[in-house]
Amino acid sequence: MGLTSKTVLALAMASAVILFAATVRLWPRLARPGVAAVSGRGGLLLATQVTLLAAVGLMANNSFLFYGSWADLLGREQAPGVVTDHVAGAAASRHVVRVGTEHVPGGSRSTVGGRIDKVVVAGRRSGIRSPAYVYLPPEYFRPAYARRKFPAVVVLTGYPGTAENLLTGLQYPRTALGQVEAGRAQPMILVMLRPTVAPPRDTECVDIKGGPQTETFLSEDLPQAVSEAYRVGKRARNWGIIGNSTGGYCALKIGLHHPGRFAASAGLSAYYRAAEDLTTGDLFHGSRRARERADLLWSLDHLPQPGSSFLVTTSREGEGNYWGTRQFVGKVKAPAQVSSIVLDSGGHNFNTWRREIPSALVWMSTRLSES
Repeated sequence: MGLTSKTVLALAMASAVILFAATVRLWPRLARPGVAAVSGRGGLLLATQVTLLAAVGLMANNSFLFYGSWADLLGREQAPGVVTDHVAGAAASRHVVRVGTEHVPGGSRSTVGGRIDKVVVAGRRSGIRSPAYVYLPPEYFRPAYARRKFPAVVVLTGYPGTAENLLTGLQYPRTALGQVEAGRAQPMILVMLRPTVAPPRDTECVDIKGGPQTETFLSEDLPQAVSEAYRVGKRARNWGIIGNSTGGYCALKIGLHHPGRFAASAGLSAYYRAAEDLTTGDLFHGSRRARERADLLWSLDHLPQPGSSFLVTTSREGEGNYWGTRQFVGKVKAPAQVSSIVLDSGGHNFNTWRREIPSALVWMSTRLSES
């Protein structure tokens, strides 16, 4: 029986109830002194607590889909994601300030492993200032590439994640380096940040009337600032955007609505309509048009389809976006192109995304050009 099976949850809940009832019934008999009685009381309490915690944990996992299978929970689910194509039915810029540098683990020199710059990006139109990390591949520092401009990919975390998660937990720079060394991808600059540019508010990457202009920052300010500070092209074919969870929704949204800036967009475990809850506040201020535009499935049905490429990921067991992803794939029409990664099992967690990121970066590499 699978981890997310209702039968497993029912058994765990039943076990907790039975053990609780047994504890109440047997407690008077075990209320006398002696090693056996004390051991019995301790055993019943321990067993009841374990089954209760297991039931609560299973309920939480079924609600939020952190893990899709027992192998996923134990970290044994390591099969990489496979992309399926679908037929379409630093430093010199006033707006990027470098505040620190580090190397990719295992690469002691910039020409070997590349370099990671910690920067602060100031949006000239949005007025937003956001920290970010910029990964520069080793080729960026080699004489043979001195005059070359590189493609760039904006990488977004989920909410309320930190940009550091993209370096450590999801290992984007190390993975990108490995794919280039294996000859599967071209060198790309990665611009890594969280979409929570006005913390703690989750803006869902929209421009909020009288509030944070997150969409403007990500779609206009960020690419322009990075292009001024680093050797990055300024055309749409030079830029891609990828993210997980909330970042995945944002990546698809930005790519769908700004094809003149981004040629390729990838949403890992993305959802397809802006969330509206206590963390977001009032995003649309009663504007039906703004709410509809933030619904990606509505946009595909009602707005002109761009000549861009999209990648979406899900799993048959463990993800809550499976049917939404199928709808998204079905609604993309030419001239747009869509691809997908569908895992057999994988929850809404770092292990799943680490399985998808290598293939997603290779896919992104084939959609971008260096100049």
